[in-house]
Order: sequence, then structure tokens, then C-alpha cells
Amino acid sequence: MMTALTWNKFIESLCPVIPILQGYADTEDPLGNCILLLSKASSDTEEMLPCTTRLKSMLRLLLVKKPSVRSLALKLLAFHLTSEEGADTKRPLIDARVLSRVTDLFIGKKPIELRLDDRRELVIKLETVEKVYEIFTSDDVDLVLRKSAAEQLAVIMQDIKMHAVVKKLCLIDKIIEYLNECVSQDGKVVECLVQPCLTLLRKVLCGDPVMRVSLSQQSSLLTVLFRVSLIFHEDCSVVTEVGALFCLLLFDEVSRMDMWSVNPSNKPSLPSVFSLPVSVFRRYHLPVHVIGHHAVSPYSIVLPLSADCLALKPVSDMLRIAWNLSWYHGSDNLLKQMNSETKTQEILDALKLSTEDILTLKITHMASGLQDCLHSIVQAATHREVRAAVTRMSFYLLNDRLSLKGCPGPCGVTLKSLAWHTALNRFLQVLPACTEDEKLLIDIIHFLNKLIKEQRKNSSLELLNWILELLLRHSANPLLDLLVLTESQAREETDDIRTAVRQQLQKELIALFDTLLLNFMEVTDRKCSELLYVFQTQLALKLLQCLKVTDAPHFYGLPSLERTLRGMANLTAFPGWSSHSPLTKPLDICVKYLSGLLEVITSFYVERGGNAMSFMGKGVTKSTILCLLHLSHEMMAQAGSLEWMSLWFLPLGSHSEEHIPTQQGLAWLIPLWVDRDPEVRFTSLGLGSALTTLETGCVALANSCQNISGGLWGTVVNILLDQSECSMVRREAAFILQNLLVIPMPTEIIKDYTWQGPCVHDEDSGLSLIGKPALQALLYHCHFYEHLNQMVKHCYLGRCMFDLNFSAFDRNSESNDLNGLDDSFKFWRAPSRTSQDRDPSSLSTSETTVAPSLGSTEFQPLVQSTTLLPEASHDQFVAQGHQESTSPRPPHDSSLSAPLPKLCVFVTPSLLSAMCSLLDNLLTIAPRDTAKAFRQAHLIELLCSIADATLIQTCVQELRALLPSSPPAEHTQAQVSFLLEYLSSLSRLLQSCLLVEPDLVIQDELVKPLITNIIGILTICTKDVLDKELISAFYHTWTHLFNLLAMLLRKAGAITLPFVTVALAKHWTAAIDMFCTCAGLSATCPALYTASLQFLSVLLTEEAKGHLQAKSKTHLCCSPTVASLLDDSQENQKSLEQLSDVILQCYEGKSSKDILKRVAANALMSLLAVSRRAQKHALKANLIDNCMEQMKHINAQLNLDSLRPGKAALKKKEDGVIKELSIAMQLLRNCLYQNEECKEAALEAHLVPVLHSLWPWILMDDSLMQISLQLLCVYTANFPNGCSSLCWSSCGQHPVQATHRGAVSNSLMLCILKLASQMPLENTTVQQMVFMLLSNLALSHDCKGVIQKSNFLQNFLSLALPKGGNKHLSNLTILWLKLLLNISSGEDGQQMILRLDGCLDLLTEMSKYKHKSSPLLPLLIFHNVCFSPANKPKILANEKVITVLAACLESENQNAQRIGAAALWALIYNYQKAKTALKSPSVKRRVDEAYSLAKKTFPNSEANPLNAYYLKCLENLVQLLNSS
Repeated sequence: MMTALTWNKFIESLCPVIPILQGYADTEDPLGNCILLLSKASSDTEEMLPCTTRLKSMLRLLLVKKPSVRSLALKLLAFHLTSEEGADTKRPLIDARVLSRVTDLFIGKKPIELRLDDRRELVIKLETVEKVYEIFTSDDVDLVLRKSAAEQLAVIMQDIKMHAVVKKLCLIDKIIEYLNECVSQDGKVVECLVQPCLTLLRKVLCGDPVMRVSLSQQSSLLTVLFRVSLIFHEDCSVVTEVGALFCLLLFDEVSRMDMWSVNPSNKPSLPSVFSLPVSVFRRYHLPVHVIGHHAVSPYSIVLPLSADCLALKPVSDMLRIAWNLSWYHGSDNLLKQMNSETKTQEILDALKLSTEDILTLKITHMASGLQDCLHSIVQAATHREVRAAVTRMSFYLLNDRLSLKGCPGPCGVTLKSLAWHTALNRFLQVLPACTEDEKLLIDIIHFLNKLIKEQRKNSSLELLNWILELLLRHSANPLLDLLVLTESQAREETDDIRTAVRQQLQKELIALFDTLLLNFMEVTDRKCSELLYVFQTQLALKLLQCLKVTDAPHFYGLPSLERTLRGMANLTAFPGWSSHSPLTKPLDICVKYLSGLLEVITSFYVERGGNAMSFMGKGVTKSTILCLLHLSHEMMAQAGSLEWMSLWFLPLGSHSEEHIPTQQGLAWLIPLWVDRDPEVRFTSLGLGSALTTLETGCVALANSCQNISGGLWGTVVNILLDQSECSMVRREAAFILQNLLVIPMPTEIIKDYTWQGPCVHDEDSGLSLIGKPALQALLYHCHFYEHLNQMVKHCYLGRCMFDLNFSAFDRNSESNDLNGLDDSFKFWRAPSRTSQDRDPSSLSTSETTVAPSLGSTEFQPLVQSTTLLPEASHDQFVAQGHQESTSPRPPHDSSLSAPLPKLCVFVTPSLLSAMCSLLDNLLTIAPRDTAKAFRQAHLIELLCSIADATLIQTCVQELRALLPSSPPAEHTQAQVSFLLEYLSSLSRLLQSCLLVEPDLVIQDELVKPLITNIIGILTICTKDVLDKELISAFYHTWTHLFNLLAMLLRKAGAITLPFVTVALAKHWTAAIDMFCTCAGLSATCPALYTASLQFLSVLLTEEAKGHLQAKSKTHLCCSPTVASLLDDSQENQKSLEQLSDVILQCYEGKSSKDILKRVAANALMSLLAVSRRAQKHALKANLIDNCMEQMKHINAQLNLDSLRPGKAALKKKEDGVIKELSIAMQLLRNCLYQNEECKEAALEAHLVPVLHSLWPWILMDDSLMQISLQLLCVYTANFPNGCSSLCWSSCGQHPVQATHRGAVSNSLMLCILKLASQMPLENTTVQQMVFMLLSNLALSHDCKGVIQKSNFLQNFLSLALPKGGNKHLSNLTILWLKLLLNISSGEDGQQMILRLDGCLDLLTEMSKYKHKSSPLLPLLIFHNVCFSPANKPKILANEKVITVLAACLESENQNAQRIGAAALWALIYNYQKAKTALKSPSVKRRVDEAYSLAKKTFPNSEANPLNAYYLKCLENLVQLLNSS
């Protein structure tokens, strides 16, 4: 007996591990009974355990797996509840009836995931949380609103960062208050708050270990929670929440490491995730998913072995082998020593290896065992020995994963060597002569098949080449020949044993060939691939022979026929399988295949009335129709222009009706569309969609459906809109409709027209419609767009896989092997069929038959016949995890199971992809009607709402870092592929909408989330995704998304550009990486390369346009721009350099004839135009020098070609060279734009001399002239040295035969003046560019001198003024005025203008006329001239000029007033004669009136600098004129 102090110490030490001990509680076991005694009430005055600890132990027993223990726990709890204080005032009343139905209360089917989010940024504002909390706690607010607030808080508390807010607000106390109120007698009122309160409490406790410790010691809370679970025992969600809370509160002790330590700390540890020991999982039914730790307790004690144990034979054997392995430094040296003849060192007898030890070592050592197997095969005298050795090889090579990885070492060397190939060769090169030979061959082929399967991811080329060379020997080919029975073998079929062996041999051969075909999908070796192609065709011919000699159907020899057809299906799936026979043409092989397969399909399906009358041949039908589908694609590829559709026709009608001429058609295909097997329906409709890609197929299929109500169109539409049909079947029906819409159809009946389209007849009115009107009537009658609206709302975006939450581990499983709870295999989930699942073959054909009419009844809401909630939408099915518990169980893979009739099957993204393509075709055929239907049904908004970048990103992250708990990679890859396929189809549809009616897409509420999702998808990192097909799907989708974004920018750049730039700014680094990736795919994926660079070019161009059009708008600076992202941030410099490098490499690494070079050039031009950093990087990359060298090379080439005969060839070559020259000059233009450093580099590279030498060729092409003038304009802008370089004399070589507008001059400046002098030019754009260039040059002193010497300005005097009623100056006159304005900016230029006789008078006359863009140019010229003292006498002498300037003061145009006032002030300043002349009454009056009016009009002139300047001018004028 223990003393009281010792006992208390023992109990105190026992408390932290009671949760572990109670897992072993049992009513029939002594230890289990002792553990149960801890929870029972003692008859003594003192309890064995503290009150709270004992209550927790009783509640914990409710989670134990043994029902007897749970029943006992209920009895203990019943006593506790009835004896607690105030039990009479609490619900529910405890009686036997209540307890009898809650034995399995917490044994739930769908555990809760105890996981919280830890976001980097707060999504919800803290003020919002506080407001929601106030609603939740306010007694004045209605209960419905408080419930809603609680639910919102539960969602908010998913983010652990929000917990700190509610802790300050005493949320826990309020929840406990609501729970206490609920269990009171009047608690029904607040029952609606219980479920969200429990969820809130769970999330708070999950993230707060300190609060868990505190609440776990409150027995009142534990009792209230248990009472709540009894009240809501029928509500699974509430009971599961209570069970989750019990897991947190009852197992808190074992979840914390400090409770397990010898010296526990005072403060509890704060683990990031709630975790439990693995033993708790094994012993309890936990209603939660949590992480496990301590699979083996760290405090378990390993007892040392006693001396008696060491004397045992197993121990001594282990010690002996271990000593020898250590002595000889491993098994390799030990085996060498045993095999050598040298004398070994004397050792103790106890350490010598026995015969059994040596044999064990040789067998378990892989290299030695394999060598022994090969030796046995070579030395074998009987078949039995060879088969035993092959079986051992299978064990070594196929069950040891290390040997199959080809790692360096004995096993890898043995596996890679060819010795075993040679050993097996002799058995594979001869035909088996007896049954024993065939059995041996079966074992060898089975071994090879498994070996190739295991090595699929790391195929051995030597092995594959060896097998293919063996199969393709020129002499006898036993393996392929064994597929076909000879006549003698056919006669031996009476022997059952021999027949079974031969069938097994054929089965293994076909399995080996199928494995070979699948294994070669990853092979890139040229020799291996060529051998494979030949093998495919040879195998095809052999399988065709097998098909012809298969037993007749009435013998029920279906397994061999089914195997043959399955092999044919695997073979025909490879493109080009028929094209590698030296003797038979590909189309001939296809025709033979078609004949045999049609014979099978008619024998096993059509002539037997489908499988509605018989269940025989299900696999035969499935494989046959799949072969036919593959065959249709092969015949399209091999037939070329030959007509082959008629080969698919079969006679219609009964053979007995010989007096009626039989028609040829595809009617045999139609019954397959309503087969009970969804795979047959899907594949047969796929065959229909393949055949309808040709017009002849559409016509033939339509003719074959004439006897069906609704015809082909009605049948396919009915299948498409059938809610009980699976998505894959409906998808193929959509493809058929899409193909039917490709052929142009008439709007009225046309005789002798091959394709009439749909035909609709109204029996009441007798009206018949055909073609497009009939199509619209059909769609309206079937409520097509309403159905489509519902389809989109029921789209399921999750993974299509089998539901593993089956009932195999429900409460019935508790009776199975309860003592084996530690066996981890108990928790392995394997598929099992529930009572609700039905075999597809059990559905009758009538349930999937096409209805006889197209919907004679009115359209009914689609949701009435479904188990979905009325407001169900695709959003409900996006989230994974616990939210799935509120929705129906996800369907099985639509290609594998038939849907239950009268239920709305979830629509998959693949079906919606097909629907988008169908809608695209409808939009092409009937744009207005279809667009109107889109708008009425809100289809575009619904379709765009499904696009979810986050879901795809999550799936890709799973693929990049697969965890043991992750779903299989194949399921995730399929999910991503389907979503990407949908996005591709949707983007094509949206592009069509933008072309037909942009308003369907251009809506702020639609465009913003759409662009955000598109950019999110484009910036997904696929670097670590290994699946090539998935990468290809990403590239295909990205191509269409880039095209869509480019079209959005072109159609509505002002609306979409801000959204695009904001989205790119959020993912800028990823976006740059994406652009670089796409730009590097010019060889492998040119479409994506083109689309990405075109989008980049359009984006930069539209942004530049926006800045030019609205420079004064400040809102442009608020949102990020691509230019700012490229240039402003120092962090983005490396990414910009990376992008520039990639595009430069794309441009410079391609030949001039490559179309992709132009794409890279356009992107580079746009980048250089907006980014100063890109210009600087291009300068470092010698882009300017390279372009200059290219221009010099082109000049030399043109000059050389001009001397050669053959004008036609020369012209064609010149066009290509001119385009190349044009690109080079445009790149230079954009590189020099507003960049003085680049201009200096161009000056050093002799840009002007090179252009001067090219000038004759430039004169021959207006577009080239325009580009060269643009280049010179950019080059000379704000660059005096560049302007001066045009005046330099340069001598170049020019072609003698070149015809141009003028002769070559000494400098490029004179060439430009000569070009501008030829008025009028045919090309007004060139004319405008010439004068713009001259305007730049006019600011240079050197250029002004050339202009003056050339008498070019005399041409201005010859300009004609407008005549008649025309009050506007010509465009040429405006160009001249702009040039003169720039010339007048300097005194030397002003003198040039004044030296022109009559120039001032002409300018005075021109000032009387108007122009939209530049109405005040003559006044500005006068203004500039008035500022020079040397010019003032000439101005003062011209009364017309003074009159014009004085009249400006009375002008309605404020700018004219300012110019006039400033000019008069400049003229009168420091010039006494001007004072005297301007004191005339008319001028002085105008000045005084203007001054007085200005003072009244602009009282606060300081606010506007121009108004202040105007007042200052007038004030000074008044003072000067009034002074003496």
C-alpha cells in the first residue's frame, strides 16, 4: 500500500498522460479495466482523480473505438449530469431514451481540418471586425443578424492575424454566455447561434494554446458543450464542431511537449500547429484532421539483452554474419573471398559461416544473385530451371527499387550489361514446339513486360533497341507470328490445357506490345524511333490477321477478340501507325482495318439490336469504336485529296428486304450514341465529330438521321442539353454541332444545294424554315441559351476523381479486429462501391435514349430535378476541404461512370470549353442574334466568372512540391489541363465578341477581374513542372490569352490599359520572367513567341499614345505605367536588362527572311520608345553600331545589285532589302528618341554620311523616305551637333541607274532642301516630315547658313493665299510658317526673314486667315522680330504690321492679345521713334481700353502667370506712351 503522499504524487504524475492511457481502456482486459477505474466515482469520500480531470476522462472515453467503453462512459456522464447543480433547469433531461441514441455521437464521417491561414497582409480592416463583433454581441439586434455576424466572424477568424482583435473584445466570454443560454429551459430561442459560435470557439482555441489550457480546466464549459451535443444530436455539423472542441480541450495535455518533459516549465509552449501523438490516432475516433508526432514515444525504454539471449541461435547467427561482413569490409569482398581458391585466415569455429549463411548471402546480395540467375539460365538442362531463374530475376529486378534506378554499382552494372539479353535470346528466336516451351515463353515475356514498365521513367535504350531488333528480324519472327494461330494450331484447339496456355501466351504478347508502345512515348533516340515506326506498322498487320481468324461470336470466344481489339486501340492511338510498311500503302491498311472493325461492330452491336438485348461484347464494342475513332484521324492524314468517306457507309435495312434497294450511310453509328455505357457514347460521338470535320461527313450523317425525329440537328442538340448526361458525352455533341456550323448554310430553300442545314416544320401553321432561320428557331425552341446559363452555374472546377470518403470505415467497421489498431494498413483508403453507386451496365438503354421530340413541353427550371441548392453556383465547388461537406458528393470521372437519371450532373470545364467554341461559331454565323442572346442571358459575365487564376496557381504549386498527402499528380495535371483548355476557348470567344460587338466585353465590372485573372495565369511559374503535355497546354493557353489582351488594348485601350498595368505591377518580376520565357520559345513554340511580343508591343504603344493624347491629365501619374516600372525602380533594372537581352538576341539571331525577326523588331522598337534604360542597354549591346553596319552593308548590296541584269529578280530582292533597311532605321529612331548619349554614339558612327549615301535609294520609296525623315527628326531634336552634321560634305557611291527625284548634292542638308522645294509633293506625309525636320534644323546656326545660301526661303513668297470664300490657310502654308517661326527665334534668322522682299506684307495677309491647329503663327513671327533692336526700324516702317499688332489688343483670343501686347512693348522699349509713332490716337486708345478691361477681368492676376504677364505688358505700354 502506498502512503497518501506517494499516491497523490503518483496521480499527479499520471494526469498528463491519461489521454494516452485511456486509449487502452477496455471492459474485458485487466489493464483496460484498471484504466477505466480512474474515471469511475469512488465510494470513499475522496475521488481517485480531481473532479475536472475525471470529467475530462469520461468525455474522452466517448471517442474510444470500442462501443462497450463508450456505453460505460455514457453511464458515468449521465450520473454526473443528473447530480450537477441546477440539473433540473437545464436541457436536455437525461434519461435512457436520450442516452440510447448517442452511443456513436462523435463517430463522424467527415472530420474537420484544424488549419488556419496566416496571410501576410490583412484582408479585412480592423474597424470592420469590431463592427461585426458589435452586431454579434448586441442584445438589441435581431437574432438573424447576430447569426450572420457570427458566421462572418467565423470566416474572418480563419486568418490567425485577426485573433488578437477579438481577444481584446472578450469574444470567448460572449460565446460561453450564448451556450449557457442555449442549454437553459428557454434556450430554443438562441439555437440558431450555436453552430457559428462553436465554429468561432474552435478557430480561436486552435490558434491560442494559452486559452486552451485555461478553458480545459473549466468543468462547467465541458458539461455545457456535452449538453449542446445532446440537444443537437441529429445535426451533424454541430456535433462535429463539439467533437472538434473536445479534441482541443481533452487532448491538450499530450499536444504540448512541456507536459512530457521531466521538468515542465511554468509557461506552456506555443506550437504553431495543434499536434497529437500517433497513438492517439490509432486508439481514438477523432472528428478532426491533425498532424501527428511521436510515432514511437521518445521515453520508451529499450532493455539490454541478457546473457541468456546472446546464447540463442538467431542472435548468434546474426552476430556471426555481422562479424564477417565487418571483417571483410562488406558483402562484395566477403563473396569474393568465398569464391576464391586462396586459403582464408584461420578464425574461430563460432565465427565461421555455415552453408546456410553462405547461401543466404549469395541470394540476398543482388549482383551475386543476378549473376547466379544468368548462370542458371545458361547451364539449365530443363525448362523448370529456366523458369525458376527467370522468376528469381523478376524478384531481384522488379521488387528492389534500387536496382531499377540504374544507379552505379553491381546492380546497375548487371542491369545495363547485355549478358542477360544473350541468355534470353535463344528462347525468343524460335517458335515453341510444345506446351512447356510456351509456358517458358510466357514467363520470359511476363518478365520483360514488367521490366519495361518499371523502367518507363528511365528507359534503357539498349534494352528497347534489343527488343525491337528482335521483333523486326528479317527471318522468322516468332513473337509477332505467335499472335496468329496457324492451321495446325487451330486444329489443336480441342485440348483445353493447350488452348489455355496459348491464350495466356497471346495475352502476354499483346500486353508486352502495349507496354512497348507506351514506353516509347518518351524516347527521343533517332534509331529507336525509326525501329518503333516500323514495328507499329508490322504489329498493325499482325493484329489485323488476328482479327480475321478470331473465333466466331457464337462460340463466345470473346476474350481473345477483346484482347486483339484492345491492342489495336492502343496501337492506332499513335499518329502515322500505318505509314511504315514497304509493301502496303497506308490507306490500304486503313481500309482493311475499317472493313474488319465495321464487321465487328455490326456483328456485336447493330445486328444484335445494340446491347439492350444482350450483355455480351461490352468490351468488344468499346474497343472497336475507339479503334474506329483513331482510324478516322489516320485516314484523314493518309488519304490526302482522295475521297474516303464512302468507305464508312454500311447498307441500311434488313437483308431480307432484297426487293428494296439498300441505301449506304452512317446509320450504324447512331444507336451507339444512346448506349448504356458512357464510354461508348462518348467515343461514338467523338467519331461523329471526327467524321463531321469534312463536309461529306456532315452530309452523310445528316442523311442517315432522316428517319429520326428532329434529324441530326435535333438529336445532337438533345444530347447536348440532356442534364442527366455526363459532360464528356455532351462535349462531343457540342463538337458535332460546331462542325455542322462550319459549312455555309442558306437562308432559304435552294434546289440542288448540297447542305441545307437544319430544317424546322410547324405542323399547325405549315411553315417550314431552313438554314439560318431554322437554326435560330431550333435554339429558341430548345431554350438553348437558358440551358447554357444553367450549365455555367453548375460548373464543377474541382478534380474529377473517385470519391474516397466511402462507408467502409463507418461504425460497422468497429467490430473488425479491434486488437489490431496499431496496424497502419487499417487507415489505408481503398475504393469500394456504396449502395448508391450503380454499375453503368445496370442502366437501361431507354433511360439514355434520345427523346422523340425536341421539347414539346415548356422549359422547366433545371434546378428542380437536382440535389443542388437553388442558389448553387460554381463558387460553391471551387473551395477544397471542409466546405465540400455542404455540397453533394462530387461525381465520379464522367468518362468512367454513368450519371443517375433525372439528376443534374456537374458540368466540367471541358464541356464549357466545347460550348465556347460552339458559341464562337454561332457568333460568326449570326452575329446580331447571338450577341443579343449573350446580352439577355448574361453569358459573357458568367463565363468570365469561372476563370480563376488562384485555383490554377494552387494546383501548380501542388505539382511543383508533391507531398505524401497530396492527390495523385495525374489528377492535378488533368484538372489544370481542363481549366487551361477552357481559358483558351473562352479567350477565342471573347476575341470574336470584340470583333462583332465590343460592348459585350468592354465593361468595367467585367474587364477588371478578367484582366487580373489573365495576368495571374500568365505569371504562373511552370519552371518545376515536369509534364511536357501540361507545359504545352500552358503555352497554348498563354498564346490565346496574349492575343486577347492585345485585342482588348487595341479595341479599348483607354479603359483596359490601367487594369493591365496595375495587374502587371503586382506581378512585375514574374511578368518579366514570363516574357523572357516566351521570347526564348521562337523555335519550339513560335505562336506563343509571336503573341507575347505582339502583346508587349501593343501595350507599350497604347501607353505611349495615351501619354501623347493627354499629357496634362494628372491621373496618369497616379496609376503605375509600364514605363515607370521599367525605368523608375532600381530593383527592376536587372529584369529590364534581362528582357532587353532576350529580345535583342531574338532580333539579331534570326535571318532577315525569318518572319519572327519582324516580330522581335516591333517589340524592340516599342521598348526602346518608352524606356530610357532599354536605350542605354541597347547602346551597351552595340545596337547602334550593328544597325549602322547593317545599313552600310545594305547600301553596298543595293549598289552592287543595280549593276546586274534581270530587273524582275532585282526588284524582288530589293523589296526584302528595303524592308530590312526600314527596320534598322526604325530601331535607330526609337533608340535615339530623347537620348543625347545615343545621339552622340550615332554621330560617332557617321549616321548622316550613311544616310546620305543611301539617299538615292530612299528617294525611290516613299515609306522609306518617311522613316528616314522620322529618324533625322529624332536625331536633330535638341542636338546641335547632329544638326550641324547634316551640313557636312560627304561623298558616297551611288548607283548609276537609280532614278530619283533629284541629283545627289554635297551634303544631306542640301538634299533635304531640294526635296522640300519640289512643291507640291505627291505624299503629304513626306512633305510634313520634311518641314518638321527643317524646323529642327532651323534652330542651328550652321543650318541657317545653308538655308540662306540656297535661297530656299524664296519659295515662301510664291505661296498662294486662299481664294474665294475659303478662310483657311493650306497645310503647306502652315508648315512654312512653323519653319519661319523657328528661324525667327534667333537674330540671324530674323534678318533672313526681313531680307525677303514682301515677306512682312505676306505674313500680314496670312494673319487674316485662320487654321485649326496654329492660328497665331504670323503673330508669333512678328513678336520674335520685334525683340531685336536692328529689326525695329523695318517693323515700324511697315504700317500693316503695326496695325495688325494693335488690332490684336481687341481680339477675342486671349493668346492674340498677349502676343500683340508683348510685341508692342518690345517694339517701343528703348526706341524713341516707336514711342512717337505709337502715340497715335488709334493705337493709344486701344492700349488704354485693353489695360482698363484687363484690370477688371483679371483682378487676381497672380493666380495665372500668363494673365500677370499680359497686365505687365499693358502697364508698361501705358507708362511708355504717357511719358514725354
